[in-house]
Amino acid sequence: MHSTLDLSPITPAIPITFVTKSTWPEIAATLPAPARAFATASGFSSKPGVWLALPDSEGAIAQVLFGLEDKDAKHHDLFRAGVLPNVLPPGTYRFANAPHDTRLAVLAFMLGTYRFGRYRANEAPKVKLVPPGGIDIAEVSRIAEAAALARDLINTPSNDMGPAELAKVAEELATRFGASFNCITGDDLAARNFPLIHTVGMASPRAPRLIDFSWGNPAHPKVTLVGKGVCFDTGGLDLKPSSSMLIMKKDMGGAANVLALALMIMDAKLKVRLRVLIPAVENAVAGNAFRPLDIFKSRKGPTVEIGNTDAEGRLVLADALALADEEEPELLIDLGTLTGAARVALGPELPPFYTNDEELALEVARAAKEQNDPLWRLPLWAPYDAWLDSKVANINNAPSGGFAGSITCALFLQRFVESARSWLHVDIYGWTPSAKPARPEGGECQAARAIYALLIQRYG
Repeated sequence: MHSTLDLSPITPAIPITFVTKSTWPEIAATLPAPARAFATASGFSSKPGVWLALPDSEGAIAQVLFGLEDKDAKHHDLFRAGVLPNVLPPGTYRFANAPHDTRLAVLAFMLGTYRFGRYRANEAPKVKLVPPGGIDIAEVSRIAEAAALARDLINTPSNDMGPAELAKVAEELATRFGASFNCITGDDLAARNFPLIHTVGMASPRAPRLIDFSWGNPAHPKVTLVGKGVCFDTGGLDLKPSSSMLIMKKDMGGAANVLALALMIMDAKLKVRLRVLIPAVENAVAGNAFRPLDIFKSRKGPTVEIGNTDAEGRLVLADALALADEEEPELLIDLGTLTGAARVALGPELPPFYTNDEELALEVARAAKEQNDPLWRLPLWAPYDAWLDSKVANINNAPSGGFAGSITCALFLQRFVESARSWLHVDIYGWTPSAKPARPEGGECQAARAIYALLIQRYG
């Protein structure tokens, strides 16, 4: 159970009453006259995100009022309750009435207590929540734990989160749930036919590796997760400007979210045969770094011309996807912080996803909306596939021109998937640029909650 939840409080929990512009008059009428007068004198407006503590006759907090959007509002922030842990005085609280989505409000309250305190004291708020009846405590706790794992991994700077450290976290997670673990490291990658992973990581003194673990009954449907684990991305010889390099510790956000998703799957004991593949590398600059216009053979066979060394994520994913595809999984999913084009098109909060499976696309969209984990489908637009053509190799990793960068990246990856029954690619950002309710600034768990909900529907 998550540390924020309290099933047996020592003292009575303070009620939190959710109010909207339309419900406030009715709720105000039920308050004791002194409390109603205090709210009026304080100018409480029931504006979304605004809160007010009402005192009792002895000056203690009798209850808390908290504003939400009206139900007919164009936009509801279903994580609005994530503000509460950061503003409420220490104590134990409960929901006195139902917000728009009680389960998501509880989860938001839990996510709002997250703090990254590895390098300086940063204590979590001293608030507790008595969960409402009907809430699956184990479920919301595992989701909150997984989100914290993803955030911690992304927030950790690259000097402490390189390929070896990422592999250690993955191994610890695998051991916790009894999964079999394997890791191919350094020159063994080239020897065992993972040339693109080896190529991207070979310039760093921190050896590249392919993290690989499997869990679950082999008789169950095969679900394989592939996460981009570029632990720092300089851009390689096509060096990024300093402004673009500043948060490149987050370039392993795909791996972080795949591990968060794997945690949820294994902890919930879903009926799947899970495999997790994470190509973990550092894209560094050195005399042996790969160069623009170099050509390398991929694991699958096609030769790849390097149009840009800063398009390295799709290279390492290509070899990992080719390996995953060899097993013909029922569902193959990859997550990666891949393109700035996705951010230009949809911004940091709305990652695009790609699939040719229409049923899967509908499931993803529905789960994303229900879980308040936004995703938006973009097309695998076949006419753009020709933009990947090379005059001297089978494919170019970064076509010139700059148009449709997220789509052409997805089309590049699609060339390495042909046997999986269904494939889902998500181009995540993995970062919250400015704090929002339940989403502090920094590393973020993106897409994992929605995909987990989809997997529960299929395999729960």
